Amino acid sequence: MPEWPIRDVSQATGVTSRTLRHYEQIGLLRPSRVAENGYRFYGDAELSRLYRILSLRSLELPLATIQIALDDDATFAEAIRSHLALLEERRDRTNQQINAVRHTLEAVTKGQTMTIQEIFAGFDHAQHESEVRERWGDGAWEHSVKRRDQMSADQRRTDDERSLDINAALRDAATSGGNPTGAEFQALVAAHHRWVTEYWGGRVPDRDAYTGLSELYVADARFAATYGGQRNAEVIREAMQAWIATNLK
Repeated sequence: MPEWPIRDVSQATGVTSRTLRHYEQIGLLRPSRVAENGYRFYGDAELSRLYRILSLRSLELPLATIQIALDDDATFAEAIRSHLALLEERRDRTNQQINAVRHTLEAVTKGQTMTIQEIFAGFDHAQHESEVRERWGDGAWEHSVKRRDQMSADQRRTDDERSLDINAALRDAATSGGNPTGAEFQALVAAHHRWVTEYWGGRVPDRDAYTGLSELYVADARFAATYGGQRNAEVIREAMQAWIATNLK
């Protein structure tokens, strides 16, 4: 019977050796044998069980529940069925996003006008995790995710509508030629700053963070398109930076 050392299993599955040893300690996954030098080896049966464990972990089930499911074929089958449904849902959502982004790219390259709803249709916020963490820190991402997770479906829809309303108002102000330093435009920026604060889970964007966001709106073609083009994005940046000079020290 073929066997694989713990190092090879770890490399193939992405599960650390430490985690595999933890699974062994709690009786979830034992190696097929332990050599005299302490090296762990795993056979086909163990790899099959590990596949089951990883399938259930992808559903975010606790280890104690996984251990019960592994001993009940019916429970395991249901877990696999749920896993499959989750993957199919993600596939469908990805296909929708691909179509939306393709539509956005075509509109941008041809200079066409798009609604703000059409622009944001291609965004999967989870896929921008690394960008958010890098620009504004781990806290900004984690707070925003926690905030969304605590919402009901209706609350999320309301939140999405508010996001669209705030960004659409900025876009309309820029398109109509509003004075970026005028009272009306500055009030819109203040509302936008409050929205960003809420989106970041209560973490108030300081001078550097909010300035960086204003620059991103111009530098990133996705955001520029959201606000009606490069010129509009530059006007909004001017308005944001004027508001920053007055309100953020």
